[in-house]
Amino acid sequence: MASVLISGASRGLGLEFARQYAAAGWRVYATCREPARADGLKSLPGAVSLHALDVSRKADVERLAAELDRTPLDLVIANAGVYGDHAMAPEAIDRPAWDEVVAVNTFGALALATAFKRHLLAARMRKLVALSSLMASIARNDAGGQYVYRASKAALNALWKSLAVDWRALGLICLVIRPGFVRTAFTGYRGTLDPPESVAGMRATIERATIADSGRFLSYDGEEIPW
Repeated sequence: MASVLISGASRGLGLEFARQYAAAGWRVYATCREPARADGLKSLPGAVSLHALDVSRKADVERLAAELDRTPLDLVIANAGVYGDHAMAPEAIDRPAWDEVVAVNTFGALALATAFKRHLLAARMRKLVALSSLMASIARNDAGGQYVYRASKAALNALWKSLAVDWRALGLICLVIRPGFVRTAFTGYRGTLDPPESVAGMRATIERATIADSGRFLSYDGEEIPW
């Protein structure tokens, strides 16, 4: 049975990832800050276990990694993310506003990657995926604004590119994926895609990925996104 660990799995894309992988017969380790309130996860059929995790707290990440110490993971998906105040003018940005977003979107994803590296190495597929955004693309930034969120995701991309370079010899496949503009609570239910379509596309892109794709920035449908 293939296995996947998903952060931020209580709603939106994380919940849909858990639903689809469980339906496909995977062993799913679903994490979120408050499992007791994750009714959607608790109702999923299949081999799904819930685990408390706040990715912004490195001690939490390392604790869960220790709890799952003998558990091989074919796939780890760093999905947890926050938006912050996307309308904040650059003059108004202070350290707390910055830290709140970066702690989850950037630091939290890196903490997840490093803590579960050994679990990935113990498995067959060895795929490490971070959910990014078109807003991470400097080349495609023609709208401006959303300073902190853009920066947190651009930094995430840079981290994953370095992981791809440094861990290539180990056979670890590190992908950054843009889910598209998806109708979830995160986007205020605005968008051009529903979660099942986005996640199905991302799963297909992940499934196709080989070590030659490690370090690429891809859209949910496999399209290359410029850095």
